[in-house]
Amino acid sequence: MHSSTALSLLTAAAPLAALAQSTTSSKRGLVYVSSSTSNKDDSIWDASDSDLTWYYNYAASPTSEYDNSHLQFVPMLWGAPTDSSDMTFYNTVKDLIDGGMKIPYVLAFNEPDGCANGGSCVDAQTAAATWAREIEPLKKLGVKLGAPAVTGSPMGFTWLQNFFTQCAGKCSADFIPVHWYGDFQGLASHLGQVNATYQNMSMWVTEYAYPNGDLRDSQDFYNQSASYFDRLEYVSSFRFQPFLGSFELCRVRR
Repeated sequence: MHSSTALSLLTAAAPLAALAQSTTSSKRGLVYVSSSTSNKDDSIWDASDSDLTWYYNYAASPTSEYDNSHLQFVPMLWGAPTDSSDMTFYNTVKDLIDGGMKIPYVLAFNEPDGCANGGSCVDAQTAAATWAREIEPLKKLGVKLGAPAVTGSPMGFTWLQNFFTQCAGKCSADFIPVHWYGDFQGLASHLGQVNATYQNMSMWVTEYAYPNGDLRDSQDFYNQSASYFDRLEYVSSFRFQPFLGSFELCRVRR
């Protein structure tokens, strides 16, 4: 899912701020989506007392508001270009690195198994060919590669398996991004299934939420899931999307 609104603390600001600061043992990142209201919060995310250290914006190029920021940028190839020879993503990331920017990670294909609600709607064969052309070569530049971030549905799980089949051993992803919208029991079960299938990869939970809950439900769900993630060695990153206003966060353990 890809929200079209900017990240904001304007809705339920005090409770959500407390939620975001519930742990200080790990580094956190920001998912930034620009809009007409985003500038109101830029100073919050980049303040000297902010514990955020990096961000992504569903794009290959950094957000101009953070050109002089301490926040580290993580590029994403959101979908597949229509031109099968297109090298825009690779060239953009390489130019950033050549220009002196540190790029330790990239993300790829936001919900390619979905064709609505922000899904990039890419078939596994096209995604594998695009990966081989634009993402895999970044490995030689020292970049760690995130696998396609499929939905939490059975269709998503099947799509990812089909993707690696189409890759025929040529897609060396370093970690698996995971999306889940539902209750904690479903989340834990889904993580277990992904981990059982991809045992040699760490996991980034880049989108998860309890979508039908109110503020208290979201806080309780976050606290329970965050504690659970901290106990799982294979979970190295997570971002919470509580469906209240447009507040989102990402948390990373190094």
